[in-house]
Amino acid sequence: MPDEKVQAAIANWAPRFTSQGVDYNDFYRTTARVEKWDDWCREWCVTGDVHAGLAAKAEVKARTASAGEAHVSAALCYHFGKFLFQDHHDEYVAAGRSSIDAFAKGLKLLDPTAERVEIPFDGATMVGTLRRPPGAARPPLVLLLPGLDSVKEEFFSWENVFLKRGLATFSLDGPGQGECGYQTRIRADYEAPVSAALDALTKRTDVDLNRIGLAGVSLGGYYAPRAAAFEARVKAAVGIAGPWNFAECWPHLPSLTRAAFRHHSGAKDEAEAVANAGRLSLDGAAQKIKQPLLIIHGKLDRLIPWEQAHKIVDAVGKNAELAMYENGNHVCNNIPYVYRPLTADWLKVKSG
Repeated sequence: MPDEKVQAAIANWAPRFTSQGVDYNDFYRTTARVEKWDDWCREWCVTGDVHAGLAAKAEVKARTASAGEAHVSAALCYHFGKFLFQDHHDEYVAAGRSSIDAFAKGLKLLDPTAERVEIPFDGATMVGTLRRPPGAARPPLVLLLPGLDSVKEEFFSWENVFLKRGLATFSLDGPGQGECGYQTRIRADYEAPVSAALDALTKRTDVDLNRIGLAGVSLGGYYAPRAAAFEARVKAAVGIAGPWNFAECWPHLPSLTRAAFRHHSGAKDEAEAVANAGRLSLDGAAQKIKQPLLIIHGKLDRLIPWEQAHKIVDAVGKNAELAMYENGNHVCNNIPYVYRPLTADWLKVKSG
């Protein structure tokens, strides 16, 4: 019988894993091997190694597309192995590095490819992945913002939705996230990293920096509206399953998510973590948003109550739209075919 953490992971995470590109069969075969939470990362890395092996065989035979796809699959498995696994530091870091390396190998082989962009920020280095739609001279740009436990490598399938609609994407590991998370902690003023990213891109001529959109998921659904409130270069923003005030959501969060926030916010204990969560509030910022804002939420969200979405929309006022789905779970990952096209189509229009 799997322990409590493993059971919770299997029950809650299947839609997220598969919507981000993990094969349904991989999810169930891998989780079937896990009895103890301590084995979670190792078993997902075993599955990642299977895909890495397939990629190597495909490269030997010059099957470029197959190799690229297998590398991306490996990257996702390594990432979800270390997902919320912070208490096992060495495994966490090793799996993260494997994910980053596999993803980089995959993107070099796929079309459209990607460019790695490193951005100095507050004594650390943020990293973003820039992808451009084929044949577009200066496409609009959408910054994709992860949440508490997501990373830029997780956004590959979501990026493709934007690329098919002629939008470039820039998936960013900001403070407390992905590659940057080893050096930094979560910060409430996410307009600072967004502004730094836009500054780093300002001299580019292959994207249209007069047409910039933001989209963030989960805690990124707080970051996107927050950044829009203070960064005038952003023309439109989408927040998906983000909190109005993260501390208000604390009682609803699973223990693994609470532990992850404590780690990424640098809190010494639960009380400090709750205090840090309270700083992630849109009160006072939402009222400053002048750009079009779309808030997407699901009424089956067990992490961020759907009432949080109404608080954001009510505070922003006439510039805000709400898409509420009765059957949507957290980030509406059980209906990605609904929220992802909506986000891309809406930003294509609203970003100018």
